[in-house]
Amino acid sequence: MTTGSPAARHAINRFGLGARPGEFQRALTDPRGFVRAQLDQAAALAIEAPGLVSSEEAIRANRLAEMTRERERARQRTAVTDMAAGAAMATSPPGPTGSGQMSPPTAQARDRPPREPQIEQSLFRAEAAARFGRLYATETALLERMVLFWSNHFCVSVAKGGNLRASAGAFEREAIRPHVLGRFSTMLKAVATHPSMLFYLDNSVSTGPNSRAGRASRRGLNENFARELLELHTLGVDGGYAQEDVTSLARVLTGWTVTNTDEDLLHGGRFTFAPARHEPGVQTVLGVAYGEAGPEQGFAALEAMAAHPSTARHIARKIARHFVADDPPASLVAKLERSFRETQGDLARLVRVLVDADEAWDAPATKLRLPLEWVTACLRSTARTPETQQVLGWLTALGQPTWQPPGPNGFSDSAAAWISPEGVDARLDLAAQWARLNATMNPRDLLGEVLGPCASPETRQAVARAESRQQGLAILFMSPEFQRR
Repeated sequence: MTTGSPAARHAINRFGLGARPGEFQRALTDPRGFVRAQLDQAAALAIEAPGLVSSEEAIRANRLAEMTRERERARQRTAVTDMAAGAAMATSPPGPTGSGQMSPPTAQARDRPPREPQIEQSLFRAEAAARFGRLYATETALLERMVLFWSNHFCVSVAKGGNLRASAGAFEREAIRPHVLGRFSTMLKAVATHPSMLFYLDNSVSTGPNSRAGRASRRGLNENFARELLELHTLGVDGGYAQEDVTSLARVLTGWTVTNTDEDLLHGGRFTFAPARHEPGVQTVLGVAYGEAGPEQGFAALEAMAAHPSTARHIARKIARHFVADDPPASLVAKLERSFRETQGDLARLVRVLVDADEAWDAPATKLRLPLEWVTACLRSTARTPETQQVLGWLTALGQPTWQPPGPNGFSDSAAAWISPEGVDARLDLAAQWARLNATMNPRDLLGEVLGPCASPETRQAVARAESRQQGLAILFMSPEFQRR
């Protein structure tokens, strides 16, 4: 069992987000107690900040803005048509140039005030600012790590369009944060009924072929959501399901959609069940037959998937891989799997088993910090908060744009996905930038604050021999001890 300063390093880095000034010293006394105490502070998970609205409000605001832009484009098209018609009919008076053409309104365009950011972009930035602010300042870093883990597990992407850009942050606040210490099945249902997920995986348009709407239109079944629920969210790719289960689950989930703002301005943007789109009849998923019961048919299927043995194994492996090692100890995975099964997916208990397991403290620090984790550690170490837009740019440059994973499987958790010449060069550039912005800090003092006695002799020597404070800080941010957890 790891004790002393290596355990403090794990408390701060493996189970946290990097040390803030003075935090490493607090963890040295009782590293496990330092981590365990955070699990008793569930109230710290909530986020309230100016500019944050519910997902429903965000989706409605986005649609209203789209409608305004559509009207403005139509007005401009009409104005251009009228102008062209007027110019064609007009007789040009003689002039010095002999031209009857209209001068381009370049001066007028220059005098226009700068355009306000579109509403979905404003909402996105407000959510990102709230998220970053929490990561920089939190004293319950383990809870924030769990939020990041589950948000990546049940990911959505702002690249899907305006609705997602407006609501992705609210999705994390509403479907993930309240449930990271609750039951897995509860989180699963919150995710599956959230408008952001229904838009992202196209279930909002999925229609049963034999439903009333299906028979009256060309709309049909969309299996995206059902497939990802089985393959990524619950059982896992090797969980024992078949294509027939995907199709049957997709039928079960038909009618799970989002109220159309164009049709209902008051309630637009919220989850709703549309009976006219729901595929009628009994559906069999994973060997269990579910009778037609409206939305309850889907909730029953989700409950069974959450309790499936393959789900316990999939979640256990993924959590162990995220926190401990790309190839985690089999004994640790077994402990987590057993806890998940015996407690019916009690996530608070699952994290306690992780924190209490010797395997989680004895494994060497081989996990590479993901870009968001590394940037957060840099910012926490210096206690300096940059502009939100600057951080958004850094994360994009590092390959982890905010709420924009490359696919429904989220950002990769393995070191191999991030160790590339391009990735290392990007970190070097940003380490130099951050060092330049904090060049008044003493790198040797900062090393003691954020790495304590865990810094290797090589790192201490490199920082001490740096030609400038700026260079010393960059070396610290790029050191193996700072990069890995």
